[in-house]
Amino acid sequence: MAGFFWMLGLTLLAQGFLRTLGDIGVGCKKWVPDTEVKGFVKCVECHPGNRLVKPSGPNPQKLCTPCENGTYTHQSLGFKCPSCIQCVGALVHFKDCTPKSNTQCKCKEGLRCGDAECTFCTDECGKGEEPTKKRDCRPCPKGTFNDQIHQNCKAFSTRCPDPTHIIVFQGNASSDIICELPQPPTTLPVTNPENNPVKPDGNKEQPWPMESFAVIGVLMMCLIVFIVLVSALIHCNGKKEKIQRRTPSKTPIVISNPSGNDHLSLNHFKEVMSKHRVLTLPYFFHLLLR
Repeated sequence: MAGFFWMLGLTLLAQGFLRTLGDIGVGCKKWVPDTEVKGFVKCVECHPGNRLVKPSGPNPQKLCTPCENGTYTHQSLGFKCPSCIQCVGALVHFKDCTPKSNTQCKCKEGLRCGDAECTFCTDECGKGEEPTKKRDCRPCPKGTFNDQIHQNCKAFSTRCPDPTHIIVFQGNASSDIICELPQPPTTLPVTNPENNPVKPDGNKEQPWPMESFAVIGVLMMCLIVFIVLVSALIHCNGKKEKIQRRTPSKTPIVISNPSGNDHLSLNHFKEVMSKHRVLTLPYFFHLLLR
């Protein structure tokens, strides 16, 4: 009876240990007979999460042992289990470490894992950009594009996938070329003028009626007659002024001599001539003979 409880306790303890290991197998998974030592087997593959203790022995289960807490292994015949990584800095914890898998981290919002294991974070590159070896982003070079998040830029397509299509957009940093079917030529419907009479457009200028031309002609004639009459009147007045200037004045000019001298001095004569531009010839000699 005591032996029964002892076996039950060992079974429960073993089950608890297996749960702690993540329900992994213990020991060697695959082995072959050892040709060098009789009765020994040689392990060729450990269970996942187990490291190799010794390459051969009589008991396959003792050839491999699970990795200790805080360690893991991906190898099937490794002698060591490397330590699990710690999520620090821009990395945040995502999944716990197990004997057969390393700790899984993820990046903070706005950043992206730099490799498959997410051991470091980089800026997340948007469309029209690509990641660089310096862990930052750069615009797509000329002649390339990127229409996805955090992907490398690729060259533009040189032709349309469908030969019946034509290129309508040459592409940019975030889009490849765009192809469409060519548009058919636009044809206007033929209409019958009898069935669809043309309505006058209110905004379009209408031709002037004949009455307007008649009124304009009369006004032009009146203007011409007025100009001729004014010109003739000005011409006649000009002739009258010329005749009056050329006709000598018959009114004698009386020259007073305050000194009472019978002979007219030359200075006095000039003064008289300056005041009276026109003198009759007889009166001129009369002044000289006095």
